[in-house]
This record gives sequence, C-alpha cells and structure tokens, in this order.
Amino acid sequence: MIFQPYRSASTGRRVRAVLFDTFGTVVDWRTGVAREVAAFAAAHGHTLDAEAFADHWRALYQPAMEAIRSGQRSFTKLDTLHRENLDEALRHYGINPDRLPGESLEELNKSWHRLPPWPDSVEGLAAIRRHYIVGPLSNGNTSLLLDMARNAGLPWDVIIGSDMTGTYKPLPEAYLRTAELLDLHPGEVMLAAAHNNDLRAAREAGLATAFIARPTEHGPGQVADLAPEGDWDLVASSISELADRLGA
Repeated sequence: MIFQPYRSASTGRRVRAVLFDTFGTVVDWRTGVAREVAAFAAAHGHTLDAEAFADHWRALYQPAMEAIRSGQRSFTKLDTLHRENLDEALRHYGINPDRLPGESLEELNKSWHRLPPWPDSVEGLAAIRRHYIVGPLSNGNTSLLLDMARNAGLPWDVIIGSDMTGTYKPLPEAYLRTAELLDLHPGEVMLAAAHNNDLRAAREAGLATAFIARPTEHGPGQVADLAPEGDWDLVASSISELADRLGA
C-alpha cells in the first residue's frame, strides 16, 4: 500500500514536513537546566533553589527576544541572550557573576545544549521520520540545536536555527523563511508544539498545526498550555501518539 501523507484540514495540502518547537515540546528544559544549576551552585559554594533559578532564567527568554523582534536590537543568537540572562539571574539570587570563573559560566550556559528529551521524543520522531521530513522550528541557534540533537539522540533530517532565518518566533518570518529554506509551501509544513501561542502564529502564517500536551513543562504547578486552545489540525498527548495520528 502506498503511504498517503496527512492532509491538513486547515491548509488543504498534504503535509511533507513536521517541524517541532523544541524547548518544552521535545526536550525537558526545566529538569535539565535545574540539574546543572544545582551542580554549579554546589561546586561554587552557593545554596539556591535550582528549579526556581531555572524558572527565573527561562522567564528572561521572551523579554530578551522581544527587544530583537521589536527592532530595538539587531539579531543576536539565543546562546548570547541566554548568557546575558544568566548574569541577570545570578544577580537576582545575590550572586555576583563577576566573581565566578568565566569558563564555568560559559559551561553552565551550555546546559541549554544538553537538555534531556521527553521519554516519547526519540521514538516518536523516528516514527514520523519514516514518512515525513522532521526537524526543529525553534528559537535556538543552529549550534545549540545540533548539540542538543547529538546529546539527546534526536533523529532530525535537517536543522534550521533562528540564526539562519534571522528572526524569532512568533514573527511570521520565522515560520515562512523555514518553509522557504525547505522549498515547501507553508501549508505543506506542520508545526508541532506544546504552546498554543506558537501554534496560533504558525496557523496565521499558513502552516498546519499539531498540539502536543506537556503538562509538566513548567513543573507540577503549571497552569498554562494544559489543553489545546484552538482548532489545531491534530492534538496528541505525546510525539508517539502524533506519529499514529499522522499515519506514520
């Protein structure tokens, strides 16, 4: 039997590529960052709540990118923004980064390169890859996403970082330039994400959409993105379930 790719109800086109938000959708950033923050703090004689620190560091992510999206700042890769935000987070917790070894700070900043995958990610991606192009559609820069893939065993076909598109989601250019680099019509690309606002922007740019629930991305007290908030093409509880829904 010849495989028939999934046809998106929203775009009217057969999906050829399924691209994934990464932070929170494919990898568990909170667990990974908190683990390395705890080891870093212990090594340098500091006591802090590593999970709260990870949350605070992550909370600086969107404001840093907004300065670029709004044109207040020229494009700067995510690794640099994370490094600047790390200094701010340390100061918030009463730790002076100027008194810490620079190489140790750089290594902690690379914790974002070493995030663990969710248990279903690798198997689910491999299943989808049998019939679709798979890759990240992320605000991460290319080297970050490459390191992440090698560390977590993510079986991407292609990696297009934000430093290649020169912009950050949820601006439409982030989605459209990615599709263009793959020589695909936007409607032939599906974004799979655990975040409704990301999917909303992708839908407005003409992409097909799939919601994957990650109810513990922000820890046990998560209150947002617990359920789909739009008529996304597909809804799944895991990447493996998404593979089934795609017929993969």
